[in-house]
Amino acid sequence: MSTKNQSIGYLPDERPPILELIPFALQQIVVMFPATVLVALITGFHVSTTIFASGLATLCFILVTGRKIPLYYGSSFSYIAAIASIMGAEAFSNYSLNEKISIAQFGIVMSGFVSIIAGMIIKRSGKSTIDKVLPPTVTGSISIIIGLSLSAIAMADASAIPAVAAEQTGLASNMAWIVSLVTLFSTIIYSVYLKGKLSQLPILFGLFTGYITAAVIGAVTGIPFITFNTIASEGFINLPIFTLPKPSLAAVAAIMPIAIATIPESTAHIYQLDIYVNDLARKKGAKKYDIEDKLGLNLIGDGIGDIVSGLIGGPAGTNYGENISAMALSKIFSVPVLIAASIITMVISCFTPLINVVYSIPKAVIGGLSIYLFGVIAAQGITIMMDKKVDMFKSKNLAVIAVILIIGLGGSFGFENGMISMFGMQFPAIATAAVVGIVLNLVLSFGEKSE
Repeated sequence: MSTKNQSIGYLPDERPPILELIPFALQQIVVMFPATVLVALITGFHVSTTIFASGLATLCFILVTGRKIPLYYGSSFSYIAAIASIMGAEAFSNYSLNEKISIAQFGIVMSGFVSIIAGMIIKRSGKSTIDKVLPPTVTGSISIIIGLSLSAIAMADASAIPAVAAEQTGLASNMAWIVSLVTLFSTIIYSVYLKGKLSQLPILFGLFTGYITAAVIGAVTGIPFITFNTIASEGFINLPIFTLPKPSLAAVAAIMPIAIATIPESTAHIYQLDIYVNDLARKKGAKKYDIEDKLGLNLIGDGIGDIVSGLIGGPAGTNYGENISAMALSKIFSVPVLIAASIITMVISCFTPLINVVYSIPKAVIGGLSIYLFGVIAAQGITIMMDKKVDMFKSKNLAVIAVILIIGLGGSFGFENGMISMFGMQFPAIATAAVVGIVLNLVLSFGEKSE
């Protein structure tokens, strides 16, 4: 009976029935939406355009990778500081918002070519070369710091309160914690104890539970956790605002190099996905999926996603660890589900009421989900190292892991906006940790005999 339950799930080339496919797609949208929208809000990009670009880039990624890699493309936090530096640059202070976005777009499009070139090089290099440059000590550690660096965002959302009178602040704070904790523990309970088909929707069920809790608390206390008028618009249909890139060397210099530092992140995602997909394949008695060998193809698809997003006015992005976490928990790795999610996302971006419905989800609910999902991203880094049998007693491995963890986490929490101030310049913490870890591993590998 236990074995039968373990085999429930959908592999990349399997398509659920339509009545299951839609809820599965909505679950993928729920987990990508907060981070994708947050990037737009921080950088000043148009929210509806960012949402639309996420869906369109995902579709293009899936087509370019031949429907072989079940990943969702969303706005990347790695690019925030670089994009913000262009949007807030003194040289462009007299420009309109759309003109600033157009300039940033050019850097985003060019960063896509960096990923494509890297993907082509990796495809030609072979797996042994990749393993030397990006061993599990690097990719696993990067996965850990990505998840843990987001912990502050998760906790801030979990405690977030709506606008209330001063005398209600204390009560609102307590109620927000109740909402977030109910969301968190109900999602955990659903993922651990639900059986059969219901076990595939723990995140969606957790969200509904938290949402209902927030609605009940709001009705009793008058605290407006749920509102439906975040985006005010007279029209029912409002197409996203599309802008075209405007050539700029400043944007290229600021944004393009970040693409190099996101390569280890994408590598970690591919390794995570390979482990979880093939675990399900073994339990279902299915063929082995060679996802790990498609790292180069993944980077090419990622680059295409950046170009597509950048061409229409969306931020730079990458495949999302949050969505991998959702897939790992639900055992739904179906590419058709992600296709449906991307199409639904584009539809949502064109209808103001639908965007407002998504925005009505209280931050406390999102925070409760994020505590779990971001933690799973970090745990996947440990899984990578366990699966690859990393020797934790080896001094070289300890050095690489230690340096990546401390630079990544210390930089994320010890410096403003996660930008490490050094030698009169600023470096993004996670990207810096990745580059330093790669270089350190290569240096310490000199003279080492192949196992």
